[in-house]
Amino acid sequence: MKIGICSDHAGFEYKTRLISYLLGKGYEVVNFGTDSTDSCDYPDYAHPLAEAVEKGECNLGIALCGTGNGMSMTLNHHRGIRAGLAWNTAVGKLVKEHNNANILVMPARFISYNMATAIVRAWIGTEFAGGRHQRRIDKIQP
Repeated sequence: MKIGICSDHAGFEYKTRLISYLLGKGYEVVNFGTDSTDSCDYPDYAHPLAEAVEKGECNLGIALCGTGNGMSMTLNHHRGIRAGLAWNTAVGKLVKEHNNANILVMPARFISYNMATAIVRAWIGTEFAGGRHQRRIDKIQP
């Protein structure tokens, strides 16, 4: 499985650590930046990640910024992207199970690195439930 990952400056440290974690679990990882803690604009990194997931170049994506909101708003402008914001493992599981989120977004300034890792594990390890949830997903794009 190939997972794309991006962050802004607020999420850079967690992104760097998550890349090592994911590689250690045997995933192929594509880093869409940023590559430092210097102030930057999250859309510059969110758009390329979304495009890679849209095109099937990455199976899934992970994005981090301060609150997770900027990344979520940017990613969800792309057709076929369902970016789900999660701040704990229960929400991480549900954004996959109920919403089939193909990009996980986390608020780096509001969770610990250990929580970020636990959320990633819960999200990756959860299957989409389908059924009534698919009907709802079908209504997202007009």
